[in-house]
Amino acid sequence: MNTAEQLEQSEKYEEAYAEYKKILMHKPDDVDVLTRIAHVALILDNKTEAKQYYAKILEVDPSNIMAHEQLLDLFVNEDKFKYYLLRGNMHALQQQMSYANSDYKKAISHAKDAQEALPARYLHAGLCEGQEKYQEAIDEYLRIADFDDKNPMVFLKLAELYEKTEGIISAIQTLERGKKENGFTEYDEVLAGYYIKNSQPDKALAITKNELTKARALFDMGDNEKGYEVLMNAKGAYEKNPTFYSLLAQYYFQKEMYDESFDAIKKFEELAPNSPLIYQMRALIYEQKNDSFNEHLNWGKYNVLRNDKDVALNEYMTAYRFNNSDADLVETIAVMLETDGDKTKASEFYERLTDIDPKNTNALQKLAEFRESIGDNGGALDYLERLKAIDPRNEYVAKNYERLQNGGGMGDGGLLSLFKGIFGRRMR
Repeated sequence: MNTAEQLEQSEKYEEAYAEYKKILMHKPDDVDVLTRIAHVALILDNKTEAKQYYAKILEVDPSNIMAHEQLLDLFVNEDKFKYYLLRGNMHALQQQMSYANSDYKKAISHAKDAQEALPARYLHAGLCEGQEKYQEAIDEYLRIADFDDKNPMVFLKLAELYEKTEGIISAIQTLERGKKENGFTEYDEVLAGYYIKNSQPDKALAITKNELTKARALFDMGDNEKGYEVLMNAKGAYEKNPTFYSLLAQYYFQKEMYDESFDAIKKFEELAPNSPLIYQMRALIYEQKNDSFNEHLNWGKYNVLRNDKDVALNEYMTAYRFNNSDADLVETIAVMLETDGDKTKASEFYERLTDIDPKNTNALQKLAEFRESIGDNGGALDYLERLKAIDPRNEYVAKNYERLQNGGGMGDGGLLSLFKGIFGRRMR
């Protein structure tokens, strides 16, 4: 490498180029070597090989901006399709998505034929999907399907987009069309999953090769024992798969063996601790056991994990009607109300929490803060007195107790200064 660099520095470019080629034979993916030899190729006006080297850099390092910029300079006057395609890629790397979208459209318009335009169409469609411009993405994939209908990925992407926009039936119809017209079997498992979601387990069973999907289809068809047999035969291969335990829980649930179902859900939770399905399954069991408190409590947790906070709060409120003495539930409701900005309602639940747990320091502090915020310094001090008795070294007490004892925000010294300021101005 040193010899090649010295030759380059001495402006012996032909010799340097030859040396870099020798090095490249042993280090074909070395970005530094590729960068140097591409630079020398440009000096020698060997643009064809320079393009090859810069293109190789992008194979090895797709986010290399320098290689993009050099290729843009090389293609700007000779190949508008490649120029706009590369510029779109560079703008996408720089998170300038509107520019990237515009560039991909220009690349499509400059393609010599529909086949050449396909890479730009795929990139444009993917970018639209990432920006949640689903209809625009669908339109682009439909255009792609006119020229690349032998690619099963096109039908998969359309199915995903139709599920988000028009619903699962449209997604199923898209994949069924791909199977019928092109004989695709590559996405049979995806299609089987859609059939399960759409309450068509018989169709799922007919095409799936996955043992867990077979068991699920059989359970959904009411053939519990056959489904259990399939599931147990697959245990060795899937005992570390959370879906195995969700299906086992489903089997026990349908057999009304609720304790066993709870055990299976616990196993599922160990493998998928943040799944909303944990709480959905538990809620359904509690519903069957006529335990309304735990039913709605678990529906609340389910909706929190699905980020549907309003529904979750309604479920927690319903659970509270069945049991208003559960400290964890009361605190959860108080925190959610406070987060939503309803501090008055939140204070009612913090008050209730102090009834249940008189030594709850968080509730006492929240109530002190609330009372002071509405101008009730005496009420705030009462809560601080209680907090101080429980936790004398509490940081909030240390910062606020003496101030509130002295009359609140300004204290006696602050009031005296205020009076002096007022009377001083009047005297002048």
